Amino acid sequence: MTTNLASTRIITADIASLVAFYEKATALPATWATPDFAELATPAGATLAIGSTRTVPLFAPDSAAPGANRSVIIEFLVDDVDALWQRLAAWIPASDVVAEPKTLPWGNRSLLVRDPDGTLVNFFTPVTPEARAKYGLSALIES
Repeated sequence: MTTNLASTRIITADIASLVAFYEKATALPATWATPDFAELATPAGATLAIGSTRTVPLFAPDSAAPGANRSVIIEFLVDDVDALWQRLAAWIPASDVVAEPKTLPWGNRSLLVRDPDGTLVNFFTPVTPEARAKYGLSALIES
């Protein structure tokens, strides 16, 4: 199974100010997907993602809070999030599972868990043609 670090996401109550800070600090332009989500991609392929608190309930209510040492989600792009979930479910404590796999509005099927230190970790698989294209993946094969 292939696993790649896709991005680091910061949750904030004031997305405009935080995006402006990172654009200024890095001299990289943000790409806004929605008014509640922006990304800054580096030439090396690393991405800093910034989401407003309004995006948090899409993963799981109250799973992240800005400024409370719970504002970062580490994200991994995986081949098959459902297969990964079957493997992880056997050893991740139920109390560390925030949201079992579900498809989110932007086209990713996502599994949200906490690591042993409480940091949120999102394993995801792009499932819509647009989301798959974003990561340079071939279109889904319909059966």
